Amino acid sequence: MVGALDNRIGASRGFGGGAAVSGTWEQDAAAGFVEDLFAAHHNEIYAYLIRMLRDPELAADLTQDAFVKAYRNYNVLEKPENARAWLYQIAHRVALDHIRRQKIVRFLPWTGESHGAAPSTERLVMDAHLSGDLQRALARIPERQRAALLLAELHDLTGLELAAALGVSHVAARALLTRARESLRQALAVERQAEAEAEAAVDEAASAGDRRSGAAR
Repeated sequence: MVGALDNRIGASRGFGGGAAVSGTWEQDAAAGFVEDLFAAHHNEIYAYLIRMLRDPELAADLTQDAFVKAYRNYNVLEKPENARAWLYQIAHRVALDHIRRQKIVRFLPWTGESHGAAPSTERLVMDAHLSGDLQRALARIPERQRAALLLAELHDLTGLELAAALGVSHVAARALLTRARESLRQALAVERQAEAEAEAAVDEAASAGDRRSGAAR
């Protein structure tokens, strides 16, 4: 993936819009900076995009897109210490752009293999074993609320990082996360009630079958 990113960054020199870097020295600085970011953060960005899109190959492509956009918009980042939240903001927008183009929402945690270590490895591994009712509950809640939950709970973004990634104020991010948790609680209650009713129906059908079998003997 690193080699492919190098090729795409090379192809991007002299292209891109608005805030794109210009000049050989600045291009070299931007390329070096983004390559360092890629080495440090590409696993967690890739994991986030898998959970957004539930498609590992597409997530890999969009991970590269996100880092190419980071290269092209290198001048936008005012403080290097904010780079992680900035990357999540770019990845979030890349994913939403794709979802909107495709007119689909497949925003469930992926249950495939872990794809490398990341700072939130333990939570990512735990997420790989989320129950079906929790996955369905996540699918029920609004898109931005799902994003807030994934970023805060699974990818360990701080309140300020979450706000930067979602492009809202710190207060708005906290309010969104509070609503998201409540929405998930309600959706999970609905899913578990439906699951309990389905299990009861299966048990009743099995009991009825046993009674019929006994009567036929």
